[in-house]
This record gives sequence, structure tokens and C-alpha cells, in this order.
Amino acid sequence: MKARQKDRGLPDPGAPWNEVAPGLWMGGHHWRDVSGVSRPAVVGSEFDLVISLFTRPGHGPDPAVEHHVADTPDGPLTAAQIHKVQDLALVAAQAVRDGRSVLVRCNAGYNRSGLVVGQALIELGQEAEAAIGVIRRKRSPWALNNPVFEQYLTTGLGVARLLADLDPLT
Repeated sequence: MKARQKDRGLPDPGAPWNEVAPGLWMGGHHWRDVSGVSRPAVVGSEFDLVISLFTRPGHGPDPAVEHHVADTPDGPLTAAQIHKVQDLALVAAQAVRDGRSVLVRCNAGYNRSGLVVGQALIELGQEAEAAIGVIRRKRSPWALNNPVFEQYLTTGLGVARLLADLDPLT
């Protein structure tokens, strides 16, 4: 099995996206099928709302689909980036409450999407540890392998944002 990123040695996801809670999906831009072939994860009109934390031309969604884009690094975030994650998680949670289907995606669908989906699950009433657990069970055991993002969720994004705002490097 080919690694997603050589520096992390993680396997490619086994599906383009997975439902982690009713109406809330998590995915990426590529995946590897059961025969080991790498496939693009192209979104059409399967979802009512798509939140992209990474984009690649030709990967959708269809123009009629509501699409929020916030290029986000897979590493420590600035206070402004954490605030954007909070906003997107609120948008996702409200859409789920409204009965809409939501896809949150990044490159592989492990970390950045996991951060937004985790916060959306928290907004929907789950505890942070439970949200992390469901993401790993439903998407992949490799989901949220970035320890900084897991800490953001367990500490709380509001606290993480305040602490990031204190950092003179951001």
C-alpha cells in the first residue's frame, strides 16, 4: 500500500468520504480502492454543502452546491485560522441540524477535515474525546494523527485561539 505522504508513512484512505454522524461526512481528494488503485475523490452534487480546507482543480463540487473554501495548513494554526475553523464547524453543525448533508474535506481526509468535523460534533453535543473516537472509527484510525489538532479539540478551540493569539510568531 502506498503511503499518503512519505514523511508520515500513512496509508491512503480506503474511501473517498465516510459518514461520521448522520448527515456529516468527512473525506479528501484521493483514496485507494480495494485493488490498490489510487482514485480521485471528485464531488458532484451528492452533498448540500461542501467545506474544503484544501482544493484541487477538477474535484468539484458542482457549481450549484454551496461551497466554503478555507485553505488551511496541516500544522499549527494562527488565531485567525482557528477562528475560521470555528466558523466552518458552526456552519457544518447548523446545516446538519437543518437536515442537510455536509462533506468536510481536505487532502486525504484525515487532519484538517477531522479538526472541523470534530468541532462540528462538539457543537452538536459530543464531548471532545468522543468526537475524536467516532472520527477514527468512522473515517480511519489514521484520522486526526496530527497531535496539535487533537490538542486543539481536547483543549477547546476558544482556548487554543486565545493561546495562539499570544504567540508573537503568528
